[in-house]
Amino acid sequence: MSDSLLTKTQIEGKIKRIAYQILENNYKEKEIYLGGIKGGGYIFATKIKVEYDKIADFPIALIEVSIDKTNPLSSPVQLDREVSVPVKAVVIMVDDVLNSGRTFMYALKPFLSLPLKKIESAFLVNRSHRLFPVSAKYT
Repeated sequence: MSDSLLTKTQIEGKIKRIAYQILENNYKEKEIYLGGIKGGGYIFATKIKVEYDKIADFPIALIEVSIDKTNPLSSPVQLDREVSVPVKAVVIMVDDVLNSGRTFMYALKPFLSLPLKKIESAFLVNRSHRLFPVSAKYT
C-alpha cells in the first residue's frame, strides 16, 4: 500500500479538471493571475497553467508567492512579478494543501490592496482543519 493520497494519474486528472473549471468560471475575464505559494503550491500552479494554456484562448499569468510558512509575520510576502493590470483582475491563489488556512490567508496580503475583481482559491488536497475562514473554490 502506498503512503500517497493520490496516484499520479489521479493528480493529473485533477489538474486538468481544475484548469477547465477555472476557464468555465472566468471565460469572460480580461486578466487572470495564478498565485502559486512557493514550494508545492507554485509547482501545482505551474501544472494548472500548462493545462489551462492548452484549452484557453487567452493567457493566464503565473506569480510565485514567497512567504515564511512557519512564521508568516516575520518577513513580508514577496511576489516574483507585479500584477500589471490589477483593475478588475482575477487572482486565483494556489497551494498544494489546505489545512488550517493560515498560510493562504497571510499569502493574500499583497493582493488585498489592489482593486481586484475577485480572489479565488485552488488546492490539490483539502484537509478541512481550518482555523481561518478559507474555502476551496477549486479542489
